[in-house]
Amino acid sequence: MKLSKQAMGALMMALQKSLLEQSDITQTLSGMEFVPGAEGEGEPVHLYVQNPPIVKLGDNSAEDTEV
Repeated sequence: MKLSKQAMGALMMALQKSLLEQSDITQTLSGMEFVPGAEGEGEPVHLYVQNPPIVKLGDNSAEDTEV
């Protein structure tokens, strides 16, 4: 079994979120739900993340922007 590119991206987002929020990454990782993808002939099964973390960088609304 290997991680899919989507799962690797989800892990990287978890790390980024942990660094930005200065929080423990284990809480985010333990909440991730990994599921196997379809197995191709002769190819390993890849794992995907059903609930990747969401990273918010702040409010970018037009009301807050000064011209």
